[in-house]
Amino acid sequence: MESSCDETAIAIVRNGREQLANAIASQIDTHALYGGVVPEIASRMHVEAIDPLLDAALAEAHMTLDNIDAVAVTYGPGLVGALLTGVSWAKALAYAAGLPLVPVNHIEGHVSANYVAHPDLRPPFVCLVASGGHSHILNVTRYGEYALIGQTTDDAAGEAFDKVARVLDIPYPGGPLLDRLADEGDDHAYTFPHPHTQGKYDFSFSGLKTAVINQAHHLRQQGVAIDAKNFAASFRRSVVDMLVEKTLLAARDTGAKQLAVAGGVAANSLLRRELRRRGEARGLRVFIPPVNLCTDNAVMIGAAGYYRLMAGELASLRLNAVPALRMIEAQAD
Repeated sequence: MESSCDETAIAIVRNGREQLANAIASQIDTHALYGGVVPEIASRMHVEAIDPLLDAALAEAHMTLDNIDAVAVTYGPGLVGALLTGVSWAKALAYAAGLPLVPVNHIEGHVSANYVAHPDLRPPFVCLVASGGHSHILNVTRYGEYALIGQTTDDAAGEAFDKVARVLDIPYPGGPLLDRLADEGDDHAYTFPHPHTQGKYDFSFSGLKTAVINQAHHLRQQGVAIDAKNFAASFRRSVVDMLVEKTLLAARDTGAKQLAVAGGVAANSLLRRELRRRGEARGLRVFIPPVNLCTDNAVMIGAAGYYRLMAGELASLRLNAVPALRMIEAQAD
């Protein structure tokens, strides 16, 4: 069960590797009216969608609840009301069906999407996690065990995409639409800064985002027309270059042989191309999930939940939502 933001999702996964059902109710059209996610509306729509989605998932897998061994649920990070909806529902289902309850970190779910997409992938590997709220480079040492290599010092990559999209008058959801627009542009038409960070493997997108927004405002004040396609392409190139360079540097310095990417920004077409091209040129095996497993879904939660279940990491019915849940508490040196 996944309900951390604006998509309600229920999936059935076998052995952490095989997708048997994947039911998703998207709220994009509703939140597009407001230009972004409205938390209260998101929570109410989760309540409306959950039960029908369970029926749809069971029907797709040709199963009943008698065939289910455990219930895994996202308990953070995310919007507190949205998370509470999913956690409360999962606790009720686990109690009623007499099933173990498995708590899953949403970010770990994104990493674990690779296990379903690539059944031959085994730890260790380096994974870039890039989404609307998170940008991390992780060393996945074992199933469920992670070392933080680098992270954003301010904004996440997806957040920067969304904010620049607004400046270009691109409607919600801005990131994916900006990506499509950028495919038609020249990514060398505009010059944007490449921010430096104190941490060798860290990212910084706040300064880049501000510089891009200020340049757009400056051009408009001068009466200079902005070529939206070229502007989007140049900005996308700046973000992707930063993500790829730091990730490949981390992979080289850790001696990794395998590289994966996860999260909503992993659906970005340029990031997918560049990470594969430049990673394979350095002798790395590169694993990229299909786009439908990059955005929020419950398949990834089922995959992560399986390995937590195998480790005996269960939750009681006192499980609560943790909207600011961290992936790793200890910070990298």
